[in-house]
Amino acid sequence: MSQKRVSSETEHLGMFSPGGWGAFAGIIVAALIAVPLSASFAFATHPDTQNLFAGRLEEATRGGYMAFWWVVTLLLAALPFGVGFGIASIHNKRVLTVIGAIAILLIIAVVVLGQLFVF
Repeated sequence: MSQKRVSSETEHLGMFSPGGWGAFAGIIVAALIAVPLSASFAFATHPDTQNLFAGRLEEATRGGYMAFWWVVTLLLAALPFGVGFGIASIHNKRVLTVIGAIAILLIIAVVVLGQLFVF
């Protein structure tokens, strides 16, 4: 009988390939962010919800309010893909550096928009 040789990478990760682990992590992250994603999408598409927030977010322009929530929505929507891709390509340092740089730039964008419209 011939036995199938399992690669050391697959053997180390169990029966899943790195892409399988990335997809699994992406699905878990998507389940965890489903409610905040839905809420941010609702705030982005219904600018009348601006009245729900007190302080500077209520005083912000309608366009600024919508831009803030669209950026948050896009960040939340991209998060499962970024996590999955990062887990799948964890062995490649260049890919991880690019993913980290993109994540940092997006976080900076949210912080800047938050400072302009929330605080």
